[in-house]
Amino acid sequence: MSHSTVPRGRAEAKTTPTTPAPGAAGSGGANGKAHARSGRLGFRLRFRRDRTLLLMTLPAVLLVLVFNYVPILGNIVAFQDYDPYLSDNGVVAMFQSPWVGLDQFERVFADSEFWHAVQNTFVLFFLQLVLYFPVPVLLALLINSVIRPRVRAVAQAIVYLPHFFSWVLVVTVFQQIFGGAGIIAQTLADHGYTGFDVMTDPGAFKYLVTVQTVWKDAGWGIIVFLAALSSVSHDLYEAAAMDGAGRWRRMWHITLPALRPVIALLLVLRVGDALTVGFEQLLLQRQAVGVEASEVLDTYVWWNGIRNQDFSYAAAAGLVKGLVGLTLVLVANKVAHLMGEQGVYKK
Repeated sequence: MSHSTVPRGRAEAKTTPTTPAPGAAGSGGANGKAHARSGRLGFRLRFRRDRTLLLMTLPAVLLVLVFNYVPILGNIVAFQDYDPYLSDNGVVAMFQSPWVGLDQFERVFADSEFWHAVQNTFVLFFLQLVLYFPVPVLLALLINSVIRPRVRAVAQAIVYLPHFFSWVLVVTVFQQIFGGAGIIAQTLADHGYTGFDVMTDPGAFKYLVTVQTVWKDAGWGIIVFLAALSSVSHDLYEAAAMDGAGRWRRMWHITLPALRPVIALLLVLRVGDALTVGFEQLLLQRQAVGVEASEVLDTYVWWNGIRNQDFSYAAAAGLVKGLVGLTLVLVANKVAHLMGEQGVYKK
């Protein structure tokens, strides 16, 4: 009668207890054992595991702290009558300047030029929201529908290229096309028609600024939407086509729902950036169209703070702008939650 035997080495391997990983329980004692049982790592173990990634992100964190968060402390001058000449050091002068409370804010709200800048800012924002925001979505759908990858890559590169142009170059290109001595005006004059100069027309300035923004930055949004479209499974399109759905129905019931979370997120961020409509772009064209057409909150703060050296007044106006922007972000994010989207942060 033959018996099947198990190899000795294999039997010993089955009975040998598994040794814990180095540092899993030894460095933490009872806490390490508890974390090992629960499947969660302690702070020390997570730090040792992720220390390389933390060191990689440290320079970026320092840049954000130095250039974004530390300057927030300078908002204290909005509550002072700040005089930088009280000391050779601007920080020392900030602590030596007299405290005036909310007087600077009262000046801001009583200034008619401030409210005119607010009006121009919101007009440009709504125009860019209506005319600029849908363009990247439409272009992304158009490029995504191109079958040949090489044609798609060329089209995406051409549309994305103006994003790398400076505003000086963008304004110069539009001046050469739509200016009084531009190509269109000269062509009309050569054929006996009266030329035109859009670049110096205050009435058309807000539309001109919107067109410049669309031409320059639409390619940046296309990349985001194309990345979202790449995550949609082709099986959904094939199943819908087999069920008889045409191209428009597939776009309405598959493509647009896939883009909806990204659209909601970018819309919230765009609303939060409503009061920043392009400082450099408007400042370059300020002299051509006049202050009435081109004055927005950013140029208003710059003119009063840098040119007139009324630093406390400009800081108060900038602080009002920041608080309004924060309020718009919170409201837009709440609306996104009501629509069933995540928004910038979860509920």
